[in-house]
Amino acid sequence: MKQNDSFQELDNELNENREHAEMDNENTAAQADTDASSTEEGNVEVLDASHLKSEVQRLQTLADDYQQRSLRTQADFDNFRKRTQKEKEDFAKYASSKLITELLPIIDNFERAISASGDIADNDSFAKGVGMIFRQLEGVLKAEGLEPMEAVGQPFNPEFHQAIMQVESDEHEEGIVVEEVQKGYMLKDRVLRPAMVKVSM
Repeated sequence: MKQNDSFQELDNELNENREHAEMDNENTAAQADTDASSTEEGNVEVLDASHLKSEVQRLQTLADDYQQRSLRTQADFDNFRKRTQKEKEDFAKYASSKLITELLPIIDNFERAISASGDIADNDSFAKGVGMIFRQLEGVLKAEGLEPMEAVGQPFNPEFHQAIMQVESDEHEEGIVVEEVQKGYMLKDRVLRPAMVKVSM
């Protein structure tokens, strides 16, 4: 009877140990599942953060590019506006240049007539009348910005002078305008017609 009781106790103990082992296995498996789930969630979080960081960098680069394009466009527009404004001002400033250029030969003829009238006897009234007309025309053109050049005695400058001849001169060193054949004119700060001159050699 005692032996049966012992067997029964051993059997009970084995059953208990088996139950405990099964519970431990179940707990271990559950913990493993939990750890695996946590690891996956962590990986997902890391992937999401990396993706967001990459997307932020891409958008920042795109925004910088748009800003640079905007600045370049603004600069181009400002340059265009300034250039257009200057062209408009230049056009207004020199709008009368074509008319004045056509009038220059008339001024030349007036000057020749006044000079020739001095050789004609009893022609004072004619000379005075022509001189008065010439001064009136000269005043109108001067009001538009026309100014004659001072060429004689100046160093030859191809921007202002057109040399038609070189002459020997004891009074001037080489490269000096010694005679003005046709007067040159400036319209404001621009050469309207260069002076025809003779230059010392």
